[in-house]
Amino acid sequence: MSNNQPLHAQAVNLAGLIDYQEGAVVSRTLIDKKAGTVTLFAFDEKQGLSEHTAPFDAMVIILDGEAEVTIAGNPIRLKQGETTIMPANKTHALSAIEKFKMLLVMIKA
Repeated sequence: MSNNQPLHAQAVNLAGLIDYQEGAVVSRTLIDKKAGTVTLFAFDEKQGLSEHTAPFDAMVIILDGEAEVTIAGNPIRLKQGETTIMPANKTHALSAIEKFKMLLVMIKA
């Protein structure tokens, strides 16, 4: 399946919808609505997102590889098939233990 085809009314392999890029973090937004967003990310080794906060709850689902998610100073190792919720207004950061792909579901309403 091409990365640009619509996803409506079909079965898709989420990890297959995004590719790793050397030395980079790649993202692809699947849903962007007032109520929230659903975004795929692919992190190469040694890549991450620095500590920040968001005004909304967010759920991270690891699709491939392994990551460390730090929430309010508490590091959590996640691997394929595992998930965690990053509460609104709590500091959080992500870093690649090895290259990884994740689905980020952010609820705004």
